Amino acid sequence: MADSDTRPPKKTITPGAWQEARGLIYAHRGRLALGLALLLVNRLAGLVLPASSKWVIDRVIGQHHPELLLPLALAAGGATLVQALTGFALSQVLGVAAQRAITDMRRTVQAYVLRLPVSYFDSTKSGILISRIMSDAEGIRNLVGTGLVQLVGGLVTGAIALGVLFYLNWRLTLIAILILACFGGGMAYAFTRLRPLFRERGKLNADVTGRLGETLGGIRIVKAYRAERGERLVFTRGAHTLFRNIATTMTGISGVGAFATLIVGAIGILMILEGGHAILSGTMTLGDFFMYGVFIGLVALPLINIASIGTQITEAFAGLDRIREIRRLTTEDAADGARPPLGEVVGDVRFEDVSFEYVAGRDVLKHVSFHAPAGSTTALVGSSGAGKSTLISLVLTFSRPRAGRILVDGRDLDRVRLADYRRQLGVVLQDNFLFDGTIAENIAFARPHATRDEIEEAARIAHCDEFVRRFERGYDTVVGERGVKLSGGERQRVSIARAILADPRILILDEATSSLDSESEAAIQDGLRTLRRGRTTFVIAHRLSTIRSADQILVMEGGEIVERGTHAELLARHGRYRQLYDKQYRFEQDRFVNPGEDFTPEPEAPVAAPPLGPPTRL
Repeated sequence: MADSDTRPPKKTITPGAWQEARGLIYAHRGRLALGLALLLVNRLAGLVLPASSKWVIDRVIGQHHPELLLPLALAAGGATLVQALTGFALSQVLGVAAQRAITDMRRTVQAYVLRLPVSYFDSTKSGILISRIMSDAEGIRNLVGTGLVQLVGGLVTGAIALGVLFYLNWRLTLIAILILACFGGGMAYAFTRLRPLFRERGKLNADVTGRLGETLGGIRIVKAYRAERGERLVFTRGAHTLFRNIATTMTGISGVGAFATLIVGAIGILMILEGGHAILSGTMTLGDFFMYGVFIGLVALPLINIASIGTQITEAFAGLDRIREIRRLTTEDAADGARPPLGEVVGDVRFEDVSFEYVAGRDVLKHVSFHAPAGSTTALVGSSGAGKSTLISLVLTFSRPRAGRILVDGRDLDRVRLADYRRQLGVVLQDNFLFDGTIAENIAFARPHATRDEIEEAARIAHCDEFVRRFERGYDTVVGERGVKLSGGERQRVSIARAILADPRILILDEATSSLDSESEAAIQDGLRTLRRGRTTFVIAHRLSTIRSADQILVMEGGEIVERGTHAELLARHGRYRQLYDKQYRFEQDRFVNPGEDFTPEPEAPVAAPPLGPPTRL
């Protein structure tokens, strides 16, 4: 797994997390300052009611001054109204700020993740990335929302209350501070132990979510091989590991809560003993004692709240730490800002001594050189693992060569802007991925603003209209996740229509008709020929008709080009291409050219039409 899953959990908040937190707080400083001001007004207004209790007990009741009841009641009522209004305003100000921050964080992290190279996605589970974008961003509400402001406001209120306590009884206050200091030290130790667990929880949750997503996404394979029990066991193990982490943190938090209860009890016992003696000796009035009890709660409350607020802030820092790890990765377009814009390309592609490796010291492509003139079709043939898909990946700039250069119109691909270049690419890959939208939306994926007429014209060229007519909603039919409601051949036609609508200058066809039967392929070959016309096309060869019509054929073995030429030239050499051809196509070609007794081609079939029969590949 790519994001440091093998490393032990960190025991401290990293400088990167602090930096992220400071940036967030600074970006929302205006709302946080307003929220803090509202909170302080709210807390100060909350002091009025307990302070008025002293006056009621000592002056109104003790000294018989009933005329003070109305002013005291009005003061308490006004303070309560201020508390209600500031409390409502506080939730609106900080709640909106928190949700905006979460939305901005999710948006920026998702945008950054999409800019990472394809190799990162090949080695990282999608569930982990989803957790980074959605779950980790959720925790920052405690930094830019009520959590941090409540913590700061509580400490300020506690400091004010502490001053009042010293005024009322300094001896009792000193002893109470010692008890509260023990409580603060205990919580600091507890959170030092809990913080790594919160960090690990995010990783565990991402692992479980990722595996669950794979299981649900591949449910047909799971059911076909009766692997439900195995997947259930894998999920159970992950869920139990996550449970043990959560149970441990809950135990720790419960321990902190129990410790807080003991501290409150100790302060209560202290007040009974010391406060009782102070009242009997005349150094405190009954009103002072009652007021002292309320204000000691205002001092202890911020410390007790740390048990929950501190946990939330710790989770927020752990999430920021994981997000920081993502943001430290180098994006594939990191240098685009310093590169000049790329205009419309003609499509002349040249490989010059290109080598590539996935693992250091093991070249997958070795000193590959060839020239694909603009508008030409280059077919790649060879056995599995020969390097065909890797070469295509380099053309798509999904990977970068270890050595050598790839030139487009004489310009090195390493020195052109990726967005400008990829805007002129069209792909029909072997994995015909469709999104959970309508047929029309999937066709228009590369050109979201295309008109409906343009979409339907591309679909007609790709022969999509033949199956779209069967659906009640036509092009507005939702295809389901990964296009599950369509057959493999139908998904492939939609992919071809998508490439037609994109109108690319460089076209990649990776087994573009692999999911079609011969009859369907015959219908779609016209669309492919239209699509290829005037475009530089790279084809991983699949059917004889495509190979024979290519301007050049590159035969690859072991990451090298061992033969090149046209179909007729390569057959005449009796080399590796002839071996592959004889092995995979001789029977089909014999049936097509010399049908014999059991096969007669249709009279109107063109010579270059693909042969009937099961699809075969070269």
